[in-house]
Amino acid sequence: MANKGPSYGLSREVQCKIDKKYDAELEETLVEWIVAQCGPTVGRPEAGKTGFQEWLKDGCVLCELINSLNPSNKPVKSIKKSKMAFGQMEQISLFLNAAEKYGVTKMDIFQTVDLFESKDLAAVQRTLAALGSLAVTKNDGNYKGHPSWFHKKAQENRRDFSDEQLSEGKTVIGLQMGTNKLASQAGMTSYGRPRQIINN
Repeated sequence: MANKGPSYGLSREVQCKIDKKYDAELEETLVEWIVAQCGPTVGRPEAGKTGFQEWLKDGCVLCELINSLNPSNKPVKSIKKSKMAFGQMEQISLFLNAAEKYGVTKMDIFQTVDLFESKDLAAVQRTLAALGSLAVTKNDGNYKGHPSWFHKKAQENRRDFSDEQLSEGKTVIGLQMGTNKLASQAGMTSYGRPRQIINN
């Protein structure tokens, strides 16, 4: 956030809308999970967006997190604390690449500047929540934390039908298209009398 002046006009409006998406309750859940997952050595941030951003900004905590989800084959081989901006941004990039390989979709992954320059911390929260959901869903014993902190992702429910069942389905009219059961014209009356035009 160094060398960054205040924003005005449309830029300020856009930034305010982005800032409103930040969820303080989700921040608490994410902090609890990261500390439970990585251990007390990662410390705790001050409450609020600024503390959360400063805690994660150098990328070390994030790399510890992704490594704790893959203890047998750590995706980030060396975690280096750096005072230099490019070193910190590189650590964040290593985390993002590892998170994508873990299974987080590209749509859920934040950009490095979203965290480093505090552009969109709500996107950072979305990425971490998606990572937590994947960890709970995988159920491989590496997730540490309360199972209710994150939602399980839907699993594939594959169904195989025989050729006979598929051919039977071709004769069925789906209820979305209406029904043809009990349809008849019984009890229908004529459409009424035609319009009478009378000249007096």
